[in-house]
Amino acid sequence: MGTGTGTGTGTGTGVGAASGAGDGRIAPPLTGGERETLRAFLDFHRATLAMKCAGLTDEQLRLRSSPPSTLTLLGLVRHMAEVERTWFRRVIDGEDVPLVWSAEGDYQAAYDASGADRAEAFAAWEAEVEHARRIEREAPSLDVTGYQPRWQADVSLRLVMLHLIHEYARHNGHADFLREAIDGEVGA
Repeated sequence: MGTGTGTGTGTGTGVGAASGAGDGRIAPPLTGGERETLRAFLDFHRATLAMKCAGLTDEQLRLRSSPPSTLTLLGLVRHMAEVERTWFRRVIDGEDVPLVWSAEGDYQAAYDASGADRAEAFAAWEAEVEHARRIEREAPSLDVTGYQPRWQADVSLRLVMLHLIHEYARHNGHADFLREAIDGEVGA
């Protein structure tokens, strides 16, 4: 999965370079406009989740590697497909689309990856990321708002992007532990 339009220069000046990443993710800019920076950090975190899943089999991606938690890497990918769809398509764009994994609106259903496979989960997630990128790109400003029914309030695109960065950062922390428990891989 690509990492979007971040402007890491390849000269060791971005966040990833500063942290010694060198792993193919495009580092967010150290200086840049608000929208460019939000977009780059969101894409950086999207790429981090993909990186945490790279090289694993479907069975490993479904492994509940940190008991007693039932969390899996594939469940995280499925959950993030729901998060992308909900915040960008349903809230900001006002689309009347169901959740990806639950016609009943059960957000927890995405975490159950017991019968899922990499191809299905990643296809859904990548499709939702592309929708999100399109919606963000076409919005005239970060001040565009959409209605979030769970909060019973309008929210700005700015808040949505910050919320998604927060959501990915939190779940990428989970992914760190899950991946290490599967095969000892650490980093990022």
